[in-house]
Amino acid sequence: MLLKELLTDIAPLSVSGDIDTDIAGISIDSRQVRQGYMFVAMRGTQVDGHQFIAKALEQGAAAIVCETVPASVPAGVAVIRVASAEAAVGPLAHAFHGRPSHRLTLVGVTGTNGKTTIATLLYNLMRSLGYRCGLLSTVCNYIEGEAVPATHTTPDAVELNQLLGRMVAAGCQYAFMECSSHAIVQQRIGGLRFRGGIFTNLTRDHLDYHKTFEAYRDAKKLFFDNLPKTAFALTNIDDRNGMFMVQNTRAQVKTYSQQQMADFRARVVETHFEGMYLDVCGREVGVQFIGRFNVSNLLAVYGAAVLLGQQPDDVLVALSTLHSVSGRLEPIHSERGFTAIVDYAHTPDALNNVLQAIHEVLQGSRAVGRQSEHKAQVITVCGAGGNRDKGKRPLMAQEAVRQSDRVVITSDNPRFEDPQDIINDMLAGLTPQQRKSVLVIADRREAIRAACMMAERGDVVLVAGKGHEDYQEIRGVKHHFDDHEVIREVI
Repeated sequence: MLLKELLTDIAPLSVSGDIDTDIAGISIDSRQVRQGYMFVAMRGTQVDGHQFIAKALEQGAAAIVCETVPASVPAGVAVIRVASAEAAVGPLAHAFHGRPSHRLTLVGVTGTNGKTTIATLLYNLMRSLGYRCGLLSTVCNYIEGEAVPATHTTPDAVELNQLLGRMVAAGCQYAFMECSSHAIVQQRIGGLRFRGGIFTNLTRDHLDYHKTFEAYRDAKKLFFDNLPKTAFALTNIDDRNGMFMVQNTRAQVKTYSQQQMADFRARVVETHFEGMYLDVCGREVGVQFIGRFNVSNLLAVYGAAVLLGQQPDDVLVALSTLHSVSGRLEPIHSERGFTAIVDYAHTPDALNNVLQAIHEVLQGSRAVGRQSEHKAQVITVCGAGGNRDKGKRPLMAQEAVRQSDRVVITSDNPRFEDPQDIINDMLAGLTPQQRKSVLVIADRREAIRAACMMAERGDVVLVAGKGHEDYQEIRGVKHHFDDHEVIREVI
């Protein structure tokens, strides 16, 4: 594509050199630059891309996008100076890949919890209705049926547009993606045209990056501020920030709720570990999920599908066939009669939601006389990630102790921290009396084994924090570790 065609989507401060040159690719990593590429010099959180302009030129860059013009550039190389390279790279990558968001229906999901579930279920639901779809999620990216490993919740702008371009080439009509707060403020989704946006909920997370809850909240809101008037903004008004998110959007605002009047409403009729019966907008449907937070997730999926033009009854039939996302409230049944549940819950609110869901099922079992004489206990195994928001560590321990009969505190992904230091931060949130009921086992494998050995018939062992992850990151090295595998070995 000619350079001058790419520049129509941005507003350069200055341009020098040949803009009729053909651009063969775009990169923000000088090591990946090839002959004829455009190199965008980004000022990142760790390094400044301007330091690598010379390397990009050695690799054969035909154009440089930067905020500060280099002292010398080889003849024939175009230099485009912009106010913000971070803001420019999205529109440039979008244009280079044929503006893919204009050629398919793109829906973004943002919030603290539920993004992966909602995006994945929308992908699966629309495929079940006969559409070709793409998915960009924490667990895995999909181009129709082709799996593409995910390294970030939202890829960088270059990779993101490349994936969207591949979706268009594969004939996809819809694409569903998680939009993380990092991606929003770093403008990785810049230049994309969304047909819809979904807000799930907002609780404490990523304060190691955003520093304050208000900054984190405003990052999410920015997504809705930028939606076009042709889009819908579907928001969860059971969350106190639900209407705040959409107060400045130009999009068509629609609401969903379990507790109050809304465009899309649902309530639980019956629940058990294999699923629930729900009343969704006056229609009853059986689903293979548990937990009130999953009612909200399913309601968001239902509402979005209807807003995309699908018939309500067709959507409900499709919902009844869907399964939980890997590592989200995933039950594993033991021959000894207890149930182990693997869940990705790694924030205080997510842990609270999962434990509430477990208690709802246990209470329902007692109500219909399915419980044995032994009072079912909830045994929770949890930790907290290293090099992340330390403030949530004591809160995680408090939630676990508050809603569990027994708690085993262990290691999650310690990254570059000492696992015992992380555990100590968690224990700091507990009273001396509470600490007496907590077992500390830093080795995650042994912690899971101990919890399973404690369990009796009817009990529930929750293994929280890692969910779908099949690794444990220690000192920068990812070692294979899968909670599912360990549980199955034990039981």
